[in-house]
Amino acid sequence: MNVSLRTALAAAVAATALATTLVSPAVAAESTEPLEYVALGDSYAAAPLVPPVDPSNLLCLRSLADYPHIAAKALGAELTDVSCSGATAEHFTASQYPGTKPQLDALTEETDVVSITIGGNDAGLVPAALGCVNLLAKPLGSSCAARNTKGGVDTVKAGIDAWAPKFATTLHQVRQRAPHAEVFVIGYGNYIRPGGCFPTQPIWDVDATYIQGATDHLSAVLRTTAEQGGATFVDTYSLGIGHDSCAAPADRYIEGLVPAHVATPLHPNANGSKAIGRALAAAVLTTTRTG
Repeated sequence: MNVSLRTALAAAVAATALATTLVSPAVAAESTEPLEYVALGDSYAAAPLVPPVDPSNLLCLRSLADYPHIAAKALGAELTDVSCSGATAEHFTASQYPGTKPQLDALTEETDVVSITIGGNDAGLVPAALGCVNLLAKPLGSSCAARNTKGGVDTVKAGIDAWAPKFATTLHQVRQRAPHAEVFVIGYGNYIRPGGCFPTQPIWDVDATYIQGATDHLSAVLRTTAEQGGATFVDTYSLGIGHDSCAAPADRYIEGLVPAHVATPLHPNANGSKAIGRALAAAVLTTTRTG
């Protein structure tokens, strides 16, 4: 663990301890430094439409209540959030919109923590999910699972596998820009339970199982690549059990095709972002304590 990260971790622990001790906040501030945390990624990280909106870049549809902000608050970290809706791995090194810098430009040698969620747009998961919508029950309509596996080849999973080396390159580029940082790769979540919940979510049972399986495959690729690249993978599937788009609206972490909360369809809502942010903060504290 580098000196800056060790000192910053002490700050996070001290901040937690303040709730139960008589340590002065002023003394703690003088003796410690906050974590320098940079958040990279796509709309799963940015939580588009979840209020309040980040006014610093309206094109990215980034929320001030996205999981990076939740994690940063829990850690007492200084956050630079450059996650952006619609981002692909290409936008880590190239501008996504006029006036929007490549995301990796936010990294420096002083960066202590980096979080990344990327790959959903690269793999075309959102269009694939939308292609699974069936407003009418069987046998009307057609199955996206059947279409995407025609001829015995799963085109969605094949696309994910073909993209994996690009993500490995992206992780290497992060390491080059932030050589002292702990890197956390956040997986995609529990969108819809096995068998779905037609007609609550207008996706046939076989297609619900298929599209969640494709999402799980992407998360598995992210996990494997992260571990091979020395990064820590943060699972968001298990924390979403019982909180998928089939759950009662009050229990959902992921919105369905017709959102029950102010959020983008098929994306984390405020409660989902909060749960992911807390999981990330816990992973940061666990990793840095043992690192």
